[in-house]
Amino acid sequence: MRVGLVGCVKSKLTVASATRDLYTSTLFVGRRRFVEASCDRWFILSAKYGLVEPDAILEPYDETLKTASRAARRAWSQRVLSALDTELGDISGICFETHVGAEYLNYGVADGLLQRGATIKNPTEGMRIGEQLSFYSMKRS
Repeated sequence: MRVGLVGCVKSKLTVASATRDLYTSTLFVGRRRFVEASCDRWFILSAKYGLVEPDAILEPYDETLKTASRAARRAWSQRVLSALDTELGDISGICFETHVGAEYLNYGVADGLLQRGATIKNPTEGMRIGEQLSFYSMKRS
């Protein structure tokens, strides 16, 4: 099983929407299309709400992990891991395909997934934003 994790972005609609549609940046739209084609299931990692189903309705918000303290990022990471445990149960053997910034993985999420026996794949690892935009814009079969 392959599960996609897509990080939220600043650009959002101005009205409550399904999270799959709430985020409007080109980067998010590309990431979303990629995981919809490559993963069995996917979630959005929201700086405010943690792990969110793509069909969940959310109000627009202005919160980011980039300015959060290390302690806040660690607490957020634990919430995400707990939510994944609840949603998926035993995640050993699941491949998590990540399409997120470092602040979403480096404060406990990646380590927690690996400790639970999951694997992590990042198709754009090491790419700059422009390279990621190009990667996500390529047509895939």
